[in-house]
Amino acid sequence: MNGVVKVTNDQSKETRYSRKVGRMGNSLGVSLPKALAEKLNVAQGDEIELIENGHGEVVLKKARQGRLPDHVRPEVLEAFFDVFEEDTGILEDLRDR
Repeated sequence: MNGVVKVTNDQSKETRYSRKVGRMGNSLGVSLPKALAEKLNVAQGDEIELIENGHGEVVLKKARQGRLPDHVRPEVLEAFFDVFEEDTGILEDLRDR
């Protein structure tokens, strides 16, 4: 994604980053400037949270990583969620009975 980064520091000690919105497949995306990614301690594949507050501002932070119990393999949990998403209609039908 091409975009111009402008970094400005004003007297309130805020750092502002300006990025262009680009297309990522059928979605829109924004890349993180290297300095911000380092501050957030995020790398490719990490999850981030976008939290909108009551003032219409969006806060960006690294998502907390939950730790699976030792007896749960990540690939089994991922397969469970895949099946769950595929069979949502069936599960909703069972719920409504």
